[in-house]
Amino acid sequence: QVQLVESGGDLVQPGGSLRLSCAGSGFSLDDYAIGWFRQAPQKEREGISCISPTDYSTYYADSVKGRFTISKDNAKITAYLQMNNLKPEDTAVYYCAIGRIGSVGLCTGSNYYRDFWGRGTQVTVSS
Repeated sequence: QVQLVESGGDLVQPGGSLRLSCAGSGFSLDDYAIGWFRQAPQKEREGISCISPTDYSTYYADSVKGRFTISKDNAKITAYLQMNNLKPEDTAVYYCAIGRIGSVGLCTGSNYYRDFWGRGTQVTVSS
């Protein structure tokens, strides 16, 4: 049974940092790309950063490029999202998802390619 559990969301001031974790079970990160998505109120869910299964190639949305860093530990079946220089517009529920596709396809392609989702963790950036 595949499970994805996000953690690390919090209330943080603008300019601050957070590290999100996505702990998985029931699958191998050698077989699946994993990525981070977010959904703000009244906005569509967007793929912000994804990492491919074997070559570790990454994708970043323009809105987070240079501020966020994705990484993963295949042995722990865990992905991380280091978020620096946070802005109020980063406020959203952050989800992780996996799919049998590359990083770009997972983040920007059809929802068809996203096989499993976590339940999300809330990130609020506010002074």
